[in-house]
Amino acid sequence: MTFRGDGPLDTGRVSGRGGRGGKVAIGGGAGVIIVLLAVVLLGGDPGDVLGQLGSGGGPGSGQVDGGGAGGDQIDQHIDSCTVEKANSDTICRIVATTNSLDRVWPDMVEDYVGPKTVIFSGSVNTGGCGSATSAVGPFYCPGDQTAYFDPSFFDTLAGQLGGSKGPLAQEYVVAHEFGHHVQHLLGTDQKAQRMGSHGAKSGSVRLELQADCYAGVWANKADDGEDAMLEPLSKEQISEVIRTARAIGDDKLSGGNSDNWTHGSSRQRVRWFTQGYQTGDPRRCDTFSTDDI
Repeated sequence: MTFRGDGPLDTGRVSGRGGRGGKVAIGGGAGVIIVLLAVVLLGGDPGDVLGQLGSGGGPGSGQVDGGGAGGDQIDQHIDSCTVEKANSDTICRIVATTNSLDRVWPDMVEDYVGPKTVIFSGSVNTGGCGSATSAVGPFYCPGDQTAYFDPSFFDTLAGQLGGSKGPLAQEYVVAHEFGHHVQHLLGTDQKAQRMGSHGAKSGSVRLELQADCYAGVWANKADDGEDAMLEPLSKEQISEVIRTARAIGDDKLSGGNSDNWTHGSSRQRVRWFTQGYQTGDPRRCDTFSTDDI
């Protein structure tokens, strides 16, 4: 159990979209899905990535079917979510985590307004970052200030990538994407763009590591006080997040050539999440003013 309390969740900014019947062409077949996961896992602009790959037609190109549950079906599921259900249901867990994040961040960011959240299946058309499929993993689109999640990603995370199946590990993924929203509100994403998108000390790596740190800050605050939504976190739950952060480091996913890194190494991802969790202070998440990242 992660969440405490009972009753319905706030679903006002959460909606469902389905890719039923839609297809997005991806050149390279199944191998490209792994590349996409490595490039934009837990953040990034899927429109840019898919645009670079083209619209298929090349050797080995494949079609990714956007089938699965339609938006109406997902919306009905979202509307049924309660705090209790969030402890056993992935979609409701995403919704509950957004509720918790929206309680934590207003105390730390002036004039904070939370992002919208879209839960989709198969493929999705965003309002500001083009089209994407489940292959790109969870992502935040600054163009429409929306975080996007296909719940099937969590199976990939635990099954193919070696992350944890634990609830808090999944909540960490949601908190990371909300971290990108905080960065957008503060203008940090614009700063990162000026520092480059690839390389061990690029703006992209610094942005992603800071989002990991912000996820740690949320974890520190989310079980504080009588009104906290989370039960007190255990060492075992934090270890599940550490396992997941380690599993999705650039060195683990795309090799040791740091020139191609976009998210940071396993060690760095663990370090910055831990920094946020231990301090609970977003000011201690400044990955941009140090070379020691």
